[in-house]
Amino acid sequence: MRRQLGLRDAVVVGLGSMIGAGVFAAFTPAAEAAGSGLLIGLAVAAVVAYCNATSSARLAARYPASGGTYVYGRERLGPFWGYLAGCAFVVGKTASCAAMALTVGSYLWPDQAHAVAVAAVVALTALNYFGIQKAAWLTRIIVAVVLLVLAVVVVVCLTSESADPGRLEIGGDATYRGVLQAAGLLFFAFAGYARIATLGEEVRDPGRTIPRAVPLALAITLITYVAVAVALLVVLGPERLAATPDAVAAAVQAAGAPELVPVARIGAAVAALGSLLALILGVSRTTLAMARDRHLPTALAEIHPKYHVPHRAELAVGAVVAVLAALVDVRQAIGFSSFGVLFYYAIANLSAATLRPDEGRPPRAVPAVGLVGCLTLAFALPWSSVFAGGAVLLLGTVLYGVRHRQ
Repeated sequence: MRRQLGLRDAVVVGLGSMIGAGVFAAFTPAAEAAGSGLLIGLAVAAVVAYCNATSSARLAARYPASGGTYVYGRERLGPFWGYLAGCAFVVGKTASCAAMALTVGSYLWPDQAHAVAVAAVVALTALNYFGIQKAAWLTRIIVAVVLLVLAVVVVVCLTSESADPGRLEIGGDATYRGVLQAAGLLFFAFAGYARIATLGEEVRDPGRTIPRAVPLALAITLITYVAVAVALLVVLGPERLAATPDAVAAAVQAAGAPELVPVARIGAAVAALGSLLALILGVSRTTLAMARDRHLPTALAEIHPKYHVPHRAELAVGAVVAVLAALVDVRQAIGFSSFGVLFYYAIANLSAATLRPDEGRPPRAVPAVGLVGCLTLAFALPWSSVFAGGAVLLLGTVLYGVRHRQ
């Protein structure tokens, strides 16, 4: 594939993944879990995300190929660990794609959410098919619109007469497990920096560009999330936030600016489109890498001779996501996706710990904290998500064993 993406494009792809529907959808279930400890949960998620991002960036600079942690686990730990990381990513992020598509539908046309979701998947899959530069161009526009909408929401909420800083105080409703569960759910919104690494074959000078793009995208996202979280809390408070599915629109309404509610809803839909676009890119590239190693049908590894994209992998991913978008529920997908992605990054941190100093190894504490943090947050998620995610990984392990024996 062609190396067409520079530093700015790589940062934009990461922002398109992280500053997406997660900022509009993840705070409500996180507030339900952590209560007034929501900001602590956000801080924990940010620390784990930083460790994961640092480990991923160092590995991506060493192995600038499509596939992300699937490639890193294979090269540093062995084929099985790469395969398991690939399974966790593809399954978890496919669920994320469905959640993003349904978010688009629920904001644009609630009565026909599933139909709109399927249409969004088809449209963005077609866009990706015709080249990575077109996708990067659209993502740039989406990120600009979403950041503008969120900036307006934050200013309106913080300057409102309804804003009460006392709502930021931590009360007795914040428990240890609740804060960890909230961190795991909020990690769903942070995990988009992996899109930069999974596009390793399409980034110019990846050894220099990726390690710069990942922390920059993560820093911008963290600042944005903290500002939005504070704005929501001072206007709604943790209890009302936990009971409000469209928190950003509700916060604008409570702040005395009902005329901005449609703007918030359009911003949410655009953000979800940006996340969906970047997610389809990432999942299709990991599918490509696994197909190259024959863990998936080898036909999925074909590169289009004109557009230089893994077109069969993109079409296959788009088809599966479209089916899921017609059937699943948004909230169920978030927990399931978080478990798979946290396990994926646990393998990334374990892989980074094996790097030598001359290979760009990060400080030893970074992958250690990232590994422990990922596993802790994964098993702090709702038990339904843990059981479903564990069952998928167990099934993948059994299939690998059968195939290896054959």
